[in-house]
Amino acid sequence: MVLPSDLATEIVIPSCAVVGIVFSLVQWVLVSRVKLSSDLNSSGSGSPTNNKNGYNDYLIEEEEGINDHDVVVKCAEIQSAISEDFNDIAECDRLVRRIAQPLKSIVRPKLVRMCLSGLSSASLQVWSGLPSNAAPSAFMEIDNFDCIPFTIFLETNALGATLEGATSFLFTEYQYVGVFMIAFAILIFLFLGSVESFSTKSRPCTYNLHEMCKPALATAVFSTVSFLLGAITSVLSGFLGMKIATYANARTTLEARKGVGKAFITAFRSGAVMGFLLAANGLLVLYIAINLFKLYYGDDWEGLFEAITGYGLGGSSMALFGRVGGGIYTKAADVGADLVGKVERNIPEDDPRNPAVIADNVGDNVGDIAGMGSDLFGSYAESSCAALVVASISSFGINHEFTPMCYPLLVSSMGILVCLITTLFATNFFEIKAVKEIEPALKKQLIISTILMTVGVALVSWIALPSSFTIFNFGAQKVVKNWQLFLCVSVGLWAGLIIGFVTEYYTSNAYSPVQDVADSCRTGAATNVIFGLALGYKSVIIPIFAIAISIFVSFSFAAMYGVAMAALGMLSTIATGLAIDAYGPISDNAGGIAEMAGMSHKIRERTDALDAAGNTTAAIGKGFAIGSAALVSLALFGAFVSRAGISVVNVLSPKVFIGLIVGAMLPYWFSAMTMKSVGSAALKMVEEVRRQFNTIPGLMEGTAKPDYATCVKISTDASIKEMIPPGALVMLTPLIVGTLFGVETLSGVLAGSLVSGVQIAISASNTGGAWDNAKKYIEAGASEHARTLGPKGSDPHKAAVIGDTIGDPLKDTSGPSLNILIKLMAVESLVFAPFFATHGGLLFKIF
Repeated sequence: MVLPSDLATEIVIPSCAVVGIVFSLVQWVLVSRVKLSSDLNSSGSGSPTNNKNGYNDYLIEEEEGINDHDVVVKCAEIQSAISEDFNDIAECDRLVRRIAQPLKSIVRPKLVRMCLSGLSSASLQVWSGLPSNAAPSAFMEIDNFDCIPFTIFLETNALGATLEGATSFLFTEYQYVGVFMIAFAILIFLFLGSVESFSTKSRPCTYNLHEMCKPALATAVFSTVSFLLGAITSVLSGFLGMKIATYANARTTLEARKGVGKAFITAFRSGAVMGFLLAANGLLVLYIAINLFKLYYGDDWEGLFEAITGYGLGGSSMALFGRVGGGIYTKAADVGADLVGKVERNIPEDDPRNPAVIADNVGDNVGDIAGMGSDLFGSYAESSCAALVVASISSFGINHEFTPMCYPLLVSSMGILVCLITTLFATNFFEIKAVKEIEPALKKQLIISTILMTVGVALVSWIALPSSFTIFNFGAQKVVKNWQLFLCVSVGLWAGLIIGFVTEYYTSNAYSPVQDVADSCRTGAATNVIFGLALGYKSVIIPIFAIAISIFVSFSFAAMYGVAMAALGMLSTIATGLAIDAYGPISDNAGGIAEMAGMSHKIRERTDALDAAGNTTAAIGKGFAIGSAALVSLALFGAFVSRAGISVVNVLSPKVFIGLIVGAMLPYWFSAMTMKSVGSAALKMVEEVRRQFNTIPGLMEGTAKPDYATCVKISTDASIKEMIPPGALVMLTPLIVGTLFGVETLSGVLAGSLVSGVQIAISASNTGGAWDNAKKYIEAGASEHARTLGPKGSDPHKAAVIGDTIGDPLKDTSGPSLNILIKLMAVESLVFAPFFATHGGLLFKIF
């Protein structure tokens, strides 16, 4: 077979990355075309049609306790007041609020919007200056004065607070994480540089003794640089994701007025911006780093790709703090808002009277968007690095065959193109016309991308790989055919889809497992908890079989390189997976804005339908993340064992077995820390929300404004403080074990944490997801069975809310963070493997 030239490969990979970035920008532009404006059916003279008491009937949405006469009287007062010449925007805003004060808070924005809609442009000039004094100008693309009152509400009450809170938290978190990043980078340099006493002399290569490799000091320097690159890219991925989400949520709310299809496209396109930016940036930065490092390393590919592993370590270490910190933030706010708001005060979700509602919306962005983006970027970087490290000691690594060596990057490049085509199916080729079509449309995305990717991988394998090659297999050489490596990637790809659909079966309220959990709420919260735990344990079975089969097939065909490629196969459609994952929190925030802005019940029903589908697909995304983490961790484990010079990991050896049993304990220790952190923060949040309801006169009536800032501060302080101990546990364990007990014990720790952590992560995520959707099943009341358990505020509903609040930290903090634990310890061990092999096991050397 004639392989494509190295020049063709050097063009294709960055070109695909650039295509992904350009496509994400196109999606951004399309989302930006959704203006924050009303759709007024006006005549040529500008007078309103479909009048009711002189105003557009769609702008007057009757509320309980407010009759049309009261509304018209208040409207007349506001119109009269605003027709005066105000030069001070704040004064104008205060006057409107004072006049509207006697009405319920959730009615005021509607009233202001309604009253101002009929005024002339000249009368509204004072309002047009508000954007410069409100939220960032990017949000204020106003082409119609009729939209200004609603825009003002969104900016000053919901979007501004959510954006400010999310940005403030991330900057605070990044300050702490930045200190860690610099300190750990210094640690990498010192540990790896000391392997050969900071010598600058070249040394014989480990796997090709006839060649000379660069000194260990070079590995120390370039590993440090790649670590910083990975960390910065991970932080950037999370931050951009958060910015995109806060930009898109109000636009999704406004598009929901036109129908569920328009809202779906806006939310999905916004998610696609994040998905393609992350996948393309991750690929491009990694490819550029490889080519820059090559300028120094030359033909020393063994040293080059050993140094590149720092990229995966940097990405995953930042993801750990993002997932843990963001998870603690969002779930503390969520639990506090639900327990007091829904259970005690019986007010709707996202009601603006709830003091924790802004903190809850902020949490959706910093946890479910920024944290999730950093997490999947870490998996993507680690699987690529694991595959490249193992490939560097294969025949095409030793013989310097660039195109076959870049096979993992070519698979990722093909993934970007496949996901681009798949996204067009969702946004351009098929129109969502009914609520029931939302979830199938998202699942079609997964199926289409998997089918197309299988074809794409076959093409890449046929073009980029020689018909046969040899790889390193624990001291032996194994001959691999190109079709065998294709099957390795494919088995990972399809195993991910199976895990995703099994996860959906156990977490979607369309199926019997969740409906059984909901039915158990008849007899209280205790039976709900029992059923939910049982569901989580049972949901582990099929995913573990899928992972086991993937490992067996891929290892049989191509040893650890096959396992690494199976992991990369599972993550090859990351752009689509991230788009679907980000779609959920964006829809959730859109519903929150609809509630706080007092929009009609019909619009809230549409955003709730989008959110419900997003919850299920988010659970599917967690299944992908956990499954890929297991494969990535095993591939990194294999690379570590190879780099550390271990030929056999003997479980019967005392050194290995003590590591095995301690490693199996670590996920429990880590989960205990994160669960306790959420509980402590939620306790403070509940007390604060109760205090405000009890001490602020008129808060329940809607005539007083809650103190949102205090609740945001509670979540911020708790998450920053509480993310440090779990992070230290994960980051320090490999260093302590490797230095004091040696590589054999460390290999046991890695194996134990992998086997234990995967089970707990799947169980925790699915249990929490089932409790969440059992609650939504009762609230929606879509079936006769669901209606017998409702309505909202009934005893079964309160029991379901309690189950949901227990499950929140399981599915959004502990569960997702565990997959980072098993990956991060493995990649950290790989990066420090030369040091552990040379200087590790101090205790066994002394005693």
